[in-house]
Amino acid sequence: QVRLVESGGGLVQAGQSLTLSCAVSGDIFSISTMGWYRQAPGKQRELVASTSSGGEETYSADSVKGRFTSTRDLHKNTVFLQMNSLKPEDTANYYCNADVLSSGSSDYYNYWGQGTQVTVSS
Repeated sequence: QVRLVESGGGLVQAGQSLTLSCAVSGDIFSISTMGWYRQAPGKQRELVASTSSGGEETYSADSVKGRFTSTRDLHKNTVFLQMNSLKPEDTANYYCNADVLSSGSSDYYNYWGQGTQVTVSS
């Protein structure tokens, strides 16, 4: 069993920063891509940023480029999303996503965290 737990969300004013964390635990043999998604009320869930198994950021949405950075601690199976210069339009529930290979399995499976709310006031 694999579990993803996000933390670090909250209420901030426009221009401030937040750092989200997502820790992966459980039966982990290997983790491939890890990503951060967000979903605002009435909108579809969108990919914000992703990192490769080697820890490199492989994708950053145009709406957050230059403001958000995703990094990974490979030893702790944790991914971070550093969010700077936050805007009210960044308000959303942020979800962590990971492709995980468990011991005894030949396939990577995709897992989601429960989400953490980020609210940016103007």
